Amino acid sequence: MHRFAPLRPYAIMLLTMVTPATAMATDSESQAWLTEQVSIRIDEANILTVDSSQRLRSDGKSGGEQFLARIGLDHAIAPHLQLGGGMAYLTSEVDQELRLYQQAIVTSGVWLSRTRLEQRFFSTADDPSWRLRQRMQANVPVDGRKQWTIVAATEFFFHLNRVRPSDKSGLAMMRNQIGLRHPIAKALDAQLLYMRQQNFRDGRPDIVSHIPWLTLSWRL
Repeated sequence: MHRFAPLRPYAIMLLTMVTPATAMATDSESQAWLTEQVSIRIDEANILTVDSSQRLRSDGKSGGEQFLARIGLDHAIAPHLQLGGGMAYLTSEVDQELRLYQQAIVTSGVWLSRTRLEQRFFSTADDPSWRLRQRMQANVPVDGRKQWTIVAATEFFFHLNRVRPSDKSGLAMMRNQIGLRHPIAKALDAQLLYMRQQNFRDGRPDIVSHIPWLTLSWRL
């Protein structure tokens, strides 16, 4: 029992991070996500990441199934600070999106903070949409060999402008995640999360999505 005592403070903080937000009324939907990711260490300071995601969504009214492809480069400018950016392409049953982003990643022990600024170009809008994302994540090993890691995260999405009449400015979405990561082969990890995603809407019930999310990550 004593060897697990150091994990108790982390457990309390993880539960706090993934506690769902409440709303007066919500609409629920189910999704399932699968992500494949490859990280390539170019040198001591630079990492290239390529990933793709398939998102199965039961709510066809919000765009149906989605596919996302992304490429990015992060550069370490200090031992615990990376600056980077990249681009992504997303397609759904109703529109396409080209996305540019810049980000800063700060790490400290088991904690990770990521601040990302995005410029989103939609096929259904004339002007780019600007979005700010703030993510806090904890990666806590639960065994001595560090084969099993609890992953918990909270991320807030802020829309900085409106490009369509239906757009919401300000806090637009929140994601809470909790799950496990485990190596399944040399340089290959599997991560399985439960994610609760809440889209905030003015004058209408929020949309709450319940999402199992499997990620396969290769390190080269």
